[in-house]
Amino acid sequence: MASDKAGIIRSIGEAGVVAVIRAEDAIQGMDLAKAVNAGGIPAVEVTMTVPGAIKILETMASEGGPLLGAGTVLDPETARSCILAGAKFIVAPNLNEDVLKICNRYSVPCMPGVGTVTELIRALEMGADVVKAFPGEVLGPSFIKAVKGPVPNARIMPTGGVSLDNLDRWFAAGAFAVGMGGALTKPGGVSGDMELVAETARRIMDRIAEIRGGR
Repeated sequence: MASDKAGIIRSIGEAGVVAVIRAEDAIQGMDLAKAVNAGGIPAVEVTMTVPGAIKILETMASEGGPLLGAGTVLDPETARSCILAGAKFIVAPNLNEDVLKICNRYSVPCMPGVGTVTELIRALEMGADVVKAFPGEVLGPSFIKAVKGPVPNARIMPTGGVSLDNLDRWFAAGAFAVGMGGALTKPGGVSGDMELVAETARRIMDRIAEIRGGR
């Protein structure tokens, strides 16, 4: 498993997807994280909205397994706590310079949320490695395609509104990777069927391979 900053970014880019875990409690969150990883998705983002999220990071980091990240990180204090708990990358829905600073201090990839070209440029100037296009369902694939014109080197990961049915549109627009939450975990997460969650993860990985193979 990649541990250096460049290696982590490369691993996420090669996989093409980050599994976003939102859950009602720590047990469900850990089960979902393990299920998507068993289905072949190497990068798992545990959001800070999950009760006991830090404990999930600590436990799973000690066990090994997926490339663990922390999501919905809104402030530098939370970012530091997540990094010390074992998070290898940090994701946020917004652009916060102090979060980027703390991640750069620890040499941990940071993916801040952006919704405009101005925010994207600011994020890159602050040292962001990947930017999160959020909310994806509002921005749409056309946002990435348009932005990649003037900023072709930007690594953009849309989150929100990404599904198995529209993966091809996001990658055709130039997405570096995609973040998938509900479309990945809800089919089995609501009923507690973790094998269905793993199967959904496998279908997503197969679809990404198919899309990229057709380039």
